[in-house]
Amino acid sequence: MSISVPPHIADLHAYVPGKPVKEVERELGLTSTVKMASNENPLGPSPRALEAARRCLDDIHIYPEGSGFYLCKALSAHFSVPEEQIILGNGSVEIIEIAAKALVGPGRNAVISEGAFAMFSIACKAMGAPVKEIPMRDRTHDLEAMEAAIDGDTRLVFVANPNNPTGTYVPLRLVERFLERVPPDVLVILDEAYKEFVESPDYGSAQPLMERFPNLMCLGTFSKLHGLAALRIGYGFAQPEVISFLHKVRSPFNTNSLAQMAAMAALEDREFAERYIALNRIEREFICRELQGMGLRITPTVTNFVLLDVPISGKDFFEKLLREGFIVRPMAGSGFPSSVRVTFHLREYNERFLEATKKVLGL
Repeated sequence: MSISVPPHIADLHAYVPGKPVKEVERELGLTSTVKMASNENPLGPSPRALEAARRCLDDIHIYPEGSGFYLCKALSAHFSVPEEQIILGNGSVEIIEIAAKALVGPGRNAVISEGAFAMFSIACKAMGAPVKEIPMRDRTHDLEAMEAAIDGDTRLVFVANPNNPTGTYVPLRLVERFLERVPPDVLVILDEAYKEFVESPDYGSAQPLMERFPNLMCLGTFSKLHGLAALRIGYGFAQPEVISFLHKVRSPFNTNSLAQMAAMAALEDREFAERYIALNRIEREFICRELQGMGLRITPTVTNFVLLDVPISGKDFFEKLLREGFIVRPMAGSGFPSSVRVTFHLREYNERFLEATKKVLGL
């Protein structure tokens, strides 16, 4: 190929998504495969969200409402955040990319944690920005070390809280202490995609801290709790000045009508959300207890997934488990070569997964 690609693009390692069920079944000749790889809601979406999306189908020839006006109003009411402090994204990952596009580049670096969401690094490196990846402490963000890494050229800091793929979290008091020490010209983005699952008393969304720290942005998503992963809809909260410059580089019509309407309905269906939170709590305790009972090491989790260490490579375990009809996520790409990430499912499938794990590991 004669097209010249800049070195910072040529050297990028692309994000590798989890394998879709149909692809696995086609490759291996399987049926009834269970996906436990991508932290999706095993209950599916809210019926109210489905109905709201269906009502939009007759109008899909019309461009969506560009700024997501009505969804922003709904998010404003639900989270008590002024509408002018809200931006929507094609999944919260798009907002990560928008922030990187707006703020970093050659000579303007970002600070992230090793073992955090891979797209933090990819989004910044795609802009030619240097990225400082700070080692974790006990498989969670080492905020003290991250603060020490910030220099005069730092413009972005990403913190996933809770963290994917480890399922760990940083207490709110430590987040607040960290924000007190970050220079005001550095945007700190707290990715809180799994916030709804956390029940630890010392955890809290950083959203209430935004008024005190104008350089703070908090992200959320409808992909996890609300089961709208295929519609790709997420949101960010920040001060109006931050939202304003992000809109300058946001693609027009970046969130579609079906996603906007379904998200509004999902917000209203609190009963559905609470049902999944309760189910996840029960199944999290069940799977973690059973895995530890097998003598396997897990990372204590507050989310809807667990990072499981296995006595073989995570890739080998993943491939052996595939042949038993289960898809999990090998995590070598995040720095955990002997680990896989497992999403909690319904009890029937969780029990089958545990039996398959015993079989492939000879336990």
